[in-house]
Amino acid sequence: MTAPLRLLDLLKEDLDAARHRDPAARSALEVALGYPGVHAVWVYRVAHRMWREPGLRLPARLLSQLARAATGIEIHPGARLGRRLFIDHGMGVVVGETAEVGDDVVLFHGSTLGGKSMRRGKRHPTLGDGVVVGAGAKILGPVWVGNGAQVGANAVVIHDVPADAIAVGVPAQIRLRPKTAPFDVEVDDPAIYI
Repeated sequence: MTAPLRLLDLLKEDLDAARHRDPAARSALEVALGYPGVHAVWVYRVAHRMWREPGLRLPARLLSQLARAATGIEIHPGARLGRRLFIDHGMGVVVGETAEVGDDVVLFHGSTLGGKSMRRGKRHPTLGDGVVVGAGAKILGPVWVGNGAQVGANAVVIHDVPADAIAVGVPAQIRLRPKTAPFDVEVDDPAIYI
């Protein structure tokens, strides 16, 4: 097991992830100053560390609300986000308190990792590593979205999505991709998620 990264190292990884995943990014300075998705993730990283201390939960929640007001992105400080998360465009993204997000995930604007229940406990989704969630997609309840899965724009996911599958539609239908299949522009083109 590796030692946890220092906060500054995590923040640099978030910056680099945005630079590498957004073809419009021209410089690290531009991303650091002008990308609300990066700002929201950075504030989350601080608020989450505060959230882990019971006496700092209220300030953590207030900090997250300031980030929401500034960026249009709401990430509950109790959520668990992995490394190198990239939120593209960002406006309207919501990540609930018990959501868990793996490494190298991309969330497009308007996507929601939300709950279906008002009960306490695990009520938000878990996303594996390398998941892409398209614009306006809603993933609701304590569902699992497997590693490398893709959720199409405006899909509503209420059931588990296997690894490397594609979920599209309302309610989302699962399309399995054979590992040996060649790139199919109708299914694999990232443009369907924007």
